[in-house]
Amino acid sequence: HVQLVESGGGSVQAGGSLRLSCVAEGIIVSNACIGWFRQTPNKERAGVAVFYPGGGSTYYADTVKGRFIKSLSYAKNSVYLQMNNLQPEDSGMYYCASIPKLKCVTHISALGFKGSGIWGQGTQVTVS
Repeated sequence: HVQLVESGGGSVQAGGSLRLSCVAEGIIVSNACIGWFRQTPNKERAGVAVFYPGGGSTYYADTVKGRFIKSLSYAKNSVYLQMNNLQPEDSGMYYCASIPKLKCVTHISALGFKGSGIWGQGTQVTVS
């Protein structure tokens, strides 16, 4: 059984922080191309932070660099996204996803991924 379960979303005021969590089952996060994607009603789903621990690559969207920090726990087989200094434009549904490893080779292929993969159910982030 393979699944990703997100949590940690919520409503915050601009300047606040949230920490998203993603627990993986059936996937070893340390050996996966895994990360966070954001979807809003008016935009296509886009990568926010994607990384491949086994390959040492990490990609952040330009709009979140310096504010968002990814991490993982080997013991809990989980990945996290610490989001600081949140702004209204950060609002959206955040999905944890495991995508094909070959997509973790460039910034564009990782953050722009739109194909099939393993996706969580999403967690809503609202910044006002």
